[in-house]
Amino acid sequence: MNTPREEAEYLVLKFLILQGYGSAKWFHKTLAKQCALIVVNEMIEESIGYLSIDRNKYWKEVKSELQKL
Repeated sequence: MNTPREEAEYLVLKFLILQGYGSAKWFHKTLAKQCALIVVNEMIEESIGYLSIDRNKYWKEVKSELQKL
């Protein structure tokens, strides 16, 4: 399992690859980060009542790391 920091970086990279790398990399990274935050927010919301407290905490830590990127 990835650390929350590694997971945050992985998700952003996935969205960067999906978008392709263009000349305005700052825009692409900002957009990729926003997309990753949407996914993580969904994971947090969906995990209430379904995932263990540890998994919910993990996704909250991933969100915190995404916000730091």
